[in-house]
Amino acid sequence: MRILGIETSCDETACAVVEDGREILSSVVASQVDEHRLYGGVVPEIASRRHSECIVQVCEEALEKSGCNLSDIDAVAVTTSPGLIGALLVGVNFAKGLALAADKPLIPVHHIKGHAAANYLAFPELEPSYLCLAVSGGHSQIMEVKSYTDFAVLGRTLDDAAGEAFDKVARALGFPYPGGIYIDKAARDGDKSKYKLPYPKTPNELDFSFSGLKTAVINIIHNAEQRAVGRGVFDAPLDKNALAASFQHTVCDILCTKLQRAAELTGHKTIALTGGVAANSGLRDMLNCQLSTVNCQLFVPPLSLCGDNAAMIAAQGYYEFLAGNRAGMDLNASASRGL
Repeated sequence: MRILGIETSCDETACAVVEDGREILSSVVASQVDEHRLYGGVVPEIASRRHSECIVQVCEEALEKSGCNLSDIDAVAVTTSPGLIGALLVGVNFAKGLALAADKPLIPVHHIKGHAAANYLAFPELEPSYLCLAVSGGHSQIMEVKSYTDFAVLGRTLDDAAGEAFDKVARALGFPYPGGIYIDKAARDGDKSKYKLPYPKTPNELDFSFSGLKTAVINIIHNAEQRAVGRGVFDAPLDKNALAASFQHTVCDILCTKLQRAAELTGHKTIALTGGVAANSGLRDMLNCQLSTVNCQLFVPPLSLCGDNAAMIAAQGYYEFLAGNRAGMDLNASASRGL
């Protein structure tokens, strides 16, 4: 069964064709990162306009690379939530028109479920049930994947997502957008113990909070800059690599500790990591180290499937289709619908 997936939740316009939820026949992503870098982050209005401009071409390219015609596609899957509402609406309305014109079933897909499905494309042996840590620019949550379509959220961020904190700290350090990769690179040359950072506490032990941690790092940066100005020195006496290393280590330690605690509470031995922050080398290394000591098996998608892409949407769409989930022409997008 071949599913055409469409993803426009943020600043990547993506289309893909996936067969039987596991095999990628094509995956095309048109990134807007160079344009948004000028503003230090994603500008929603620009993102929506760029999706509108290129979605037809991206879809045609995905079909061509898969060797399929639209008539060969069995269903159209599209991200409906969560994300930037204007961006989501471009994808949803395009998918509705395509499904209607081609007389194909329309499948709504939750973006976070799509991220979880990225691992199915890389690991044919992975099947529910398992624990999944989804970490990205907009989301940080621990989920119990009970079946391909039934998810239970065990812990979530109460404020900033991990990826958002990475980007904001990177911007304060003077790194370009998106900042996660620059924090990761700087951390490799820094002393992670040089700066003592707080570990925020939450009422639910599996929830996250990164706002206070982010603010603590930014305060260190601002204080260093102010001291430099007071001395008449242009370069602040700040060890950027060490601060990046301290920040990354703290975030990763929080994520890993809470995920390991979730594994203890649920008894799961199979763990999956997904989302844009799953590309962070420090997080991958720490999770591998910690989970191996408690005999847990860790699945981490390749870098190409960590960020937003349509292959993961098509993969999840396949399982949603098998579960009988369909949408009509009244399908709408939602910026913040939960699992």
